[in-house]
Amino acid sequence: MLTVEVREEIWPLKKVFRISRGSHTEAQVVVVTVANDEHIGRGEGVPIKRYAQSVESVLAQIESIKAEKKLDRQRLQQLLPAGAARNALDCALWDLEAKTSGKRVWELANVPIVLEVETSFTISLDTPEKMAAAAAVAAGLPILKLKLQGDDLDLARVKGVRQSAPAARLLIDANESWSAEHYRKIVPELHELGVELIEQPFPANADKVLENIDHPIQVCADESCHTTADLQRLTNRYDMINVKLDKSGGLTEALRLCDRARDSGFKLLIGCMAGTSLGMAPARLLASAADYVDLDGPLLMARDREHGLTYGNGKIEMPSRELWG
Repeated sequence: MLTVEVREEIWPLKKVFRISRGSHTEAQVVVVTVANDEHIGRGEGVPIKRYAQSVESVLAQIESIKAEKKLDRQRLQQLLPAGAARNALDCALWDLEAKTSGKRVWELANVPIVLEVETSFTISLDTPEKMAAAAAVAAGLPILKLKLQGDDLDLARVKGVRQSAPAARLLIDANESWSAEHYRKIVPELHELGVELIEQPFPANADKVLENIDHPIQVCADESCHTTADLQRLTNRYDMINVKLDKSGGLTEALRLCDRARDSGFKLLIGCMAGTSLGMAPARLLASAADYVDLDGPLLMARDREHGLTYGNGKIEMPSRELWG
């Protein structure tokens, strides 16, 4: 029988992080440890307010199944719904299995790896001038992702960033804030500015419009896609899906989601919530076969965990044994 422990941790951000739904100055994460007689596995989840999750609700979910006599990754898929609680526990079980077997998680999962992958770096929502200034500081990075909010300043924000970082590849994330009118008005100019990707322009419950609107720029589902159950509905709406472990409920379902999405013709973006390297490490496994990677969470933190992921020149290395997996 495994021993399960869970706790909340608060990690300050370097600066205020804003998206269309609000702002925050710290990352509230839930850390799970699972132990057998010899080894300990760890996992991190980030409760997502957008899905009515809180630290308290995630802690309660995990506490509710701690006494399970048989707790493994497959059983976990039935015990908890997709979300931060299942993610933290699922990733802790993967870590424990790796430590017990002496293998790395990607060997257990039979996942091919690339030792370094490029990640985007997020420019937080702000005035056009402040976003341009932030982009100037990050101009040497290969890919910038801009947070937009569906107002009259969106185009000025992108133009300012493009001027500050002329060589960077640009992705944008609207976080469900656009209307169809705004999309039709702004997308042609975004295309001229070299924007490669638009993430979740419309609310998840109003994205059917994508079936009958031009896609001169690839459109990626984020809030509209959590697990494999969502894929059929997204066909003819999106070109790509954003796989986040806190949405899928862990690496186990995320691996399945990536395979099914590829089979269904979707491209893949591997994303994250604002969290530490412990939360990024399992997602880093998926990044080797992704079209885009957005695992910059630790770069937004004022500090990271010991043995954190190594970032350099916009690239991420594989996690160390001391960190996870």
